[in-house]
Parts: sequence; C-alpha cells; structure tokens
Amino acid sequence: MALNKRCVILSPDLTDMLNRDKNPNGAVGAYTYNINIWRSLPTSTLRRALALMVLCAMVLCAFGRDGDQSYSFLNITSSSKIYGLGGMNISLVDDDIMTTDQNPALLGQEMSGQLALNYMRYIGGSNFAGLRYGQKVGAHGTWGAAIQYNGYGSMKETDESGNISGTFSAQDVSFSGQYSYDITDRLRGGINIKFLYSAYAGYTAMALATDLGINYYNDEKDLSLSFVAANLGGQIKKFDNSYDRLPIDLRLGWSQTFGSLPIRFSVTAWNLTKWHMPYYESGDGTDTGDFKRKDNFSSNLFRHLVFGADLVSSPNWYLGIGYNYKTRTDMSTYSRSFVSGFSIAGGIRVKAFGVGIAFAQPHTGATTLMLNLSCNLRDLL
Repeated sequence: MALNKRCVILSPDLTDMLNRDKNPNGAVGAYTYNINIWRSLPTSTLRRALALMVLCAMVLCAFGRDGDQSYSFLNITSSSKIYGLGGMNISLVDDDIMTTDQNPALLGQEMSGQLALNYMRYIGGSNFAGLRYGQKVGAHGTWGAAIQYNGYGSMKETDESGNISGTFSAQDVSFSGQYSYDITDRLRGGINIKFLYSAYAGYTAMALATDLGINYYNDEKDLSLSFVAANLGGQIKKFDNSYDRLPIDLRLGWSQTFGSLPIRFSVTAWNLTKWHMPYYESGDGTDTGDFKRKDNFSSNLFRHLVFGADLVSSPNWYLGIGYNYKTRTDMSTYSRSFVSGFSIAGGIRVKAFGVGIAFAQPHTGATTLMLNLSCNLRDLL
C-alpha cells in the first residue's frame, strides 16, 4: 500500500455499493473511495462541520491569548516522521498511525491493526515514551487509543532562599481516545479526547483536552488540506489555587506532490489564535549587550509556519527534512548551532514491521533523538 494514498479495506458485502476502481498501486483488497451513494450527502454535513469550526475559531481567538503558558508537552509529537518534518504537521496522509497524534482526521481504516511504540530523548535529560493502536469500525469509521508518558528527570528542590533541600521528579501522562469518520470519498473528520495527569513534586493536576480535525484529500493531485482546533478543554483538578490554561490553538496544513517529482512538500501554520509572537535576539548567545526584541511582520509570519519535505518514491522507506523558525528563534538566547531549527527523519518498512528515527539539535547542548517502532497485527496474524 502506497504511503501517500488514502485507501479503505473493503469487506466483501460492501462491493455491490462501490465502483471498484482498483488502487493504482495494485494493493490486493484495497480500493480508492468511489461511493456514489455519498455524493449527495455532504452539503448539510459540511455546513455543520464548517459552522462548528467557525465557532471554535471565535472562541479560540477570544480566549487563546493566554493559553500557551502550561501543558506545552501537548505540542510535542510522538511521530518520528513528523518530528523530522519540523515537529508540526497536520496534513500528512500516510499509512502510519503515529502521524495521527496532531490531527485525528488522518486516522483511517488503512491503519487498522497497527500497533506503534515511540521513544524520545529530549532536552534536559527528559525521556518520553508511548504506545498507539488503531482499529476500523464498520465501513467508514476508525477508532484509536494511545498513552504517552513524558518524564523530565530529577531536579533540585530549593527553599525561598535558594538553599538545596533535596530533589524531586516531574512527569506528565496523557491517555487519549480517537475516532474518525469518512464523510465523503475525499473528506474525513476526527475527534481526539485526552485525559491529562501531571505530577510535579508533591503536587498533582488533571485536565481534559479535545482535538477536532478535518482533512480533505484529492488522490488525483495528491493534495491534502487540513484544519485542526487543538487542545480545547481545561483543568478539572488544579495544582494549587491557580488555574493553568491549555495551549488551545487553530492550525492549518497543506501537503502535496507535483507531477512525477517524488517529493512531498508541506507547510503547517499554527499558533493562529494570536499574531504577535515576539522573541529576543542575542546573536550567537555570547553577546554581552542588551537583548533585541524582535516583533516585526516577517518574524511573526515565519514563527507561525513549519516547513517540511519528504521523499515518497517508495512505500518501503522514506527520508524527510523540516525547518521550524520558531524553534530556531526560541533558542536565540542560547548557543544555538547552525542546524538549530532543522530536523531530519528516515524510516524503513519490511513486511509487517516499520522503524523510524528522527534527529534535531535546537542548540549545541541539546541533541534530541526520536525512535518509532511499528507493526501491523493483521499482517502478523
């Protein structure tokens, strides 16, 4: 099955409803969507979906300004491919269940039976790990489940005077359930509900978050467009007397190949609930002068955008590269390296098994590495 094609695995009793146009890649039992009965359905459904998205946009624009202070771990992907494409991508249509963590509308029946593990060595000695699984439901639905652990290692505990009194640990755990549905042959919607548990020293907190996503995919042009309202929700148990907001966000994504060129280009726009995203520039981090505040049009524009390109010439392997200007400029007060903001990824697939790896170096003292392992239980059994 080609990595960049959206397919559905059909049961024999559905074949009478379909015009069985065989998948161009010749996958046995896999056909592109061509369900004539759905052609007249989308109008009212799409209106409701668009109305919901507009309502979400209004709410997010009103309340999203202060929503980026806590739970920032929700913006860290568990997919090595997406991490290698800049760390943010909501439009990548692939036969890889790990790519669905940032957009539930990318979850599809082609991922049924997939089980995937992820591990990441992150900044400051942090270690992240998780598990994800997907299963089809009926002819057009798919559900998924995941658990993700983010551990930040051991930290020094001090009193008000700065005296060290011991050490403490901090961790975040996310339990999530996903559901997606094929609205038409080119349009898919999805929802992701997450229960969040945080434990920092002797304090704990809990929260609920929801992602709403929609994806349009034109297989003739290999064009994918997505919209996501991310991290809607709030805390249900506070750390103390203060309330921490979730990093609610609006995101847009585009991915496409052109002609016979086996390279897929992606651009993702995020943090769309606010325009101004200033940062402080200090050269290479050794400048002893005053920091310079950057808040012009071009810096704000590019801090909202993530760029990626991946080689899709074969369903058995891939290579990808990404650039995240926000990551690079966030590291401007540190001794960032030449490759700060860039990331790379690669992976192979052998029968039912897949391996993916990604690498990035935000600054000279922080090398990050992510590993994905996956298998398709249906192929094994």
